[in-house]
Amino acid sequence: MPPFFPTTDLCDQHLGDDSGAFRVLAPVFKDFGMLKRFHGPVFTVQCRNDNTSVKAALESPGWLETSSGRVPQVLVVAGGASLDSALMGGKLGAYAVSNGWAGVVIDGCVRDVVELSQCAVGIRALAPVPMPTQRRWAGQTQVAVQIQGVWVRPGDWLYADEDGMVVSAAPF
Repeated sequence: MPPFFPTTDLCDQHLGDDSGAFRVLAPVFKDFGMLKRFHGPVFTVQCRNDNTSVKAALESPGWLETSSGRVPQVLVVAGGASLDSALMGGKLGAYAVSNGWAGVVIDGCVRDVVELSQCAVGIRALAPVPMPTQRRWAGQTQVAVQIQGVWVRPGDWLYADEDGMVVSAAPF
């Protein structure tokens, strides 16, 4: 089992830190995956109502090879807070598990919530919606993104638990 980093303790340690290296995501995300606690280095996707780049990321290995071994990543999807269509469903949830992702955070919607609840991965999104996305091959990967007004960059570390989510420029 990976180590646990309580977000409340991390916030206490960084109280008054105005450097921008430590950020707290807005408490608007709901849990959809089996895991409530997850963390790892961030891989970003920016897209809106088109999950082509999300699918490509989740079909790929979800870890980084380091001198200490494999480190599972967290996919952070900047979906523009769109409630129009789902950027992830049950099939992509299964890819996330089989490819070793630690978690997925979507500033947008998901669907197939019963299937996602059975996926042994952390999944956070704004809401469920049954509408699928269009596939127009739109989107960018590994770029700085804004999630609910908070900047998240590739290589940042995201920590999630029952109290919320925080982002740090470096691991703890």
